[in-house]
Amino acid sequence: MLKKIFLELAAIFDQHGFSLYIVGGTARDYLLGLEVKDYDFVTDATPKQMKSFLVDANYTFERYGTVTYIFKKQKIDLVTLRKESGYGDYRHPQKIAFVKTLKEDYKRRDFTINALYIDMNLNVYDFTSGISDLKQGLIRFIGCPKKRIKEDPLRIVRAERFAKKLNFQIEAKTNKAIKKYYYLLEKINPHKIELEKSKEKA
Repeated sequence: MLKKIFLELAAIFDQHGFSLYIVGGTARDYLLGLEVKDYDFVTDATPKQMKSFLVDANYTFERYGTVTYIFKKQKIDLVTLRKESGYGDYRHPQKIAFVKTLKEDYKRRDFTINALYIDMNLNVYDFTSGISDLKQGLIRFIGCPKKRIKEDPLRIVRAERFAKKLNFQIEAKTNKAIKKYYYLLEKINPHKIELEKSKEKA
């Protein structure tokens, strides 16, 4: 179902001069052969540009580059490639800038296994050894673990959730940073933590 929907929608983007990619947990679970429940795609088209050919999409959060679209009765999240900076509240970036390349986008993501991109020809783009970590069953932060956690401490809970869900191990440096900075979860709204944990049952 994912492949069919993605290829049809990617063809629409291509007809208008834009690229569409499967990304994040959607790409991860597809490559692992797991059931895909959430459809997360990224594109080099901005929300303003999408309005010219996806007129009935939901543009409520277009300022963040996020568009929601119902296609073939499936809810799809379409996010413009972007880079982020200034996580002043331990949760949300203070600055977002739309970009055109995957190499700029992947750096803002949390784990290597969630930074894989699949294009309409089903080519996989891997800038951070995500495929290797999938094969080895490892949860590893992209770049500096300390930086990733300080940007958003909720990633600690996400690491634990993914490890449990996928039966993966948390990589040594990632695990060391999680233990050292676990106290930063105190900065996060408890409801957000419980919401993240509840996804284990989804």
